[in-house]
Amino acid sequence: MIAEPTRQLSLFDAVCIIVGIVIGAGIYETAPVIAEALGTPDRILLFWLLGGFLSLIGALCYAEISSTCPEAGGDYAFLNRAYGKRIGFLFAWSSFWVVRPANIGAVAYIFAHYAADILPLYRGSRDLTISAVAAVLILSAVNLLGVQSGKWTQNVLTVLKVVGLLLIIAFGLCIATPTPVEVAVDQRAAGSNYYLALILVLFTYGGWNNIAYVAVEVRRPTENILRSLVLGVSLITLLYIFINLAFLKVLGLPGMVASDSVASDMLRVMGGTGMALFISVLICVTCLGSINGMLLTESRIYYALGREYRVLDFLGRWHPRLDTPVWSLTLQAAICLAMIILLGGNAAAFERLVVLSAPLFWFFVLLVSLSLFQFRRRQSQSAGVYRVPCYPWLPLLFVASNLFILYASLAYAWQQRYVEIFWVAIVLISGLLASLFRTREYRMNK
Repeated sequence: MIAEPTRQLSLFDAVCIIVGIVIGAGIYETAPVIAEALGTPDRILLFWLLGGFLSLIGALCYAEISSTCPEAGGDYAFLNRAYGKRIGFLFAWSSFWVVRPANIGAVAYIFAHYAADILPLYRGSRDLTISAVAAVLILSAVNLLGVQSGKWTQNVLTVLKVVGLLLIIAFGLCIATPTPVEVAVDQRAAGSNYYLALILVLFTYGGWNNIAYVAVEVRRPTENILRSLVLGVSLITLLYIFINLAFLKVLGLPGMVASDSVASDMLRVMGGTGMALFISVLICVTCLGSINGMLLTESRIYYALGREYRVLDFLGRWHPRLDTPVWSLTLQAAICLAMIILLGGNAAAFERLVVLSAPLFWFFVLLVSLSLFQFRRRQSQSAGVYRVPCYPWLPLLFVASNLFILYASLAYAWQQRYVEIFWVAIVLISGLLASLFRTREYRMNK
């Protein structure tokens, strides 16, 4: 008997996966830049609310697509059914070689940076690379031990990061005495860059769709996928809004804009080095939760791919004793480590990894958002299938937001002229060529 994934993820597990992946170090990095781009507290809070609203619309769309296409692999299965096997293969190919390892590697570098504040490490590129590699290796090993091991690790890390955020919010809103910082701000530049602000807000909300990759492992998926997406995105939105309120109350807008480490500066009101250490630990936990969630969910893409192609059959094997896709997790870790090591000596490794992954990521999210219209045309209303309200307007708004962020990521990548953008072209071309041969080996009986 061939081992297969079983439904062992509860609603709480699913919410922890979503919250754990989305809430990364991005909120600490982007908040000051967004504040400078918008220029007033009202606009700042409005844009964070707008990002949550657009993410919630996307979550509702994904809930319908997932209930219409309840198969392993999430986006891979959706694209397969909507556009054909070649597009699905290209998604998995791009995910394996570029998108997923770049995303995981970028967060691993943030972890390494803050781990250097905790451990007696020299901040050279070699030490940062070692820390980033260690994080991916250890968490990959945890997930190789099974779904239970991976999900409990995710639950613990997510609870810790949420509790840490709540402590910062409580301190900022209820305990700290406001100490506005007098900083000269260029009023001509401040408050005029809505374009940049929305890009960064949507980037900071990214990752909630990863729950679709483990949809076949969620108990009562028809109800719990929708509930987990709504609960997860709603919780994230509230946390983002209240953490920005805390920053603004304690530091004031000028102090928030001028801060290089906004959470540390806010907690420094209490004095002492303990607060800075607390922030470093919290950000490390936050990054580890994001990495673990991505390793857990994204390995399922390659598992689904292996189930459909004979030449990749080993990827589609679910280990009967460990209860996990061992080969998918192993190769995913290998390519992540290779990318981290290749860019390890570069001072702009994080930015380059983001530039490398963003255009492809948003291109395929756009295709998935458009697939909802395909599925609606092909299928009539049936029992057990969730339907997005206010169709087609809400899905069209989700498509528009994806178009916007895709254009923005392409424009930024072109403007920076990083050589990594050519890697993206090479991966796409090679994937198209590979798909010409692999589609003939599709295993219809599996």
